[in-house]
Amino acid sequence: DQGTEIRYNDPRRFGFMDLIAPGETSKFLTHLGPEPLGNDFNAAYLHTALQKSSAPLKARLLDQNLVVGVGNIYCCEALYQAGLSPARKANQVTQKQAHALVIAIRDVLSRAIRAGGSSLRDYVKTDGNLGYFQHDWRVYGRENKPCVNCKTPIERLVQLSRSSFFCPTCQL
Repeated sequence: DQGTEIRYNDPRRFGFMDLIAPGETSKFLTHLGPEPLGNDFNAAYLHTALQKSSAPLKARLLDQNLVVGVGNIYCCEALYQAGLSPARKANQVTQKQAHALVIAIRDVLSRAIRAGGSSLRDYVKTDGNLGYFQHDWRVYGRENKPCVNCKTPIERLVQLSRSSFFCPTCQL
């Protein structure tokens, strides 16, 4: 009535809209894990949650029921920073490694936000400008290129139909 418009553009079709009354929670969000930059996402939470599964670590981190917002690119980068293999069994992550992983996830996401995200093919920020985090990738998309730390060639494996990039020397 006041001329307000709501526009939604999702070329990758990752999202949806749900209108709810003030104070209510969308039924589509109740099953999701904690926000990775919030206080509920911490080493104790992550370690406990990972102990319940022998699935590959990367698969668990991509599960939005465990933690929201850690997509494929940022997961690869955080696992590299924490020195953990994407193929490691989730329940083999120690408390100390869970702590390092929480720090890495928060750091990678914070750096990505500051850089405006990663522009690939069709992604741009809401103002139409490109993001620049892809220039800071240490492993993602760098198959056969030398590791920035040890110079071992970065390897790629497919998990959940997604490419996982990792250093076989630095990530155990």
